[in-house]
Amino acid sequence: MDTSALPEVSTTLLDEARGSTANRAARTLHGGTGHALRQTAIALLSGATLSDHENPGEATLQVLVGRVRLTWPDDAVDLDAGAHVVIPTERHGLLALTDAVVLLTAAMT
Repeated sequence: MDTSALPEVSTTLLDEARGSTANRAARTLHGGTGHALRQTAIALLSGATLSDHENPGEATLQVLVGRVRLTWPDDAVDLDAGAHVVIPTERHGLLALTDAVVLLTAAMT
């Protein structure tokens, strides 16, 4: 059984993001080819974004560290560490309001 210590993953990814010109880093914790579920930890430094993109299917976002803003055409929501949200099925984006790490869980269709 594979296990991940999310606090350690978060620290490592934030360090990687600080060394990246994109101000972000990510690691797939579960999933990939042959899996119906994918879980990816994503670190974003304050001010970094995941530009607006289409939702490929059912997905949730859990904030592990920091504060982020999830946006979609008609609305936005600010989320603190510990928050969990179902991602809108429409085009959406993510902005780090502080250095942050999120866990994206998506059902691969």
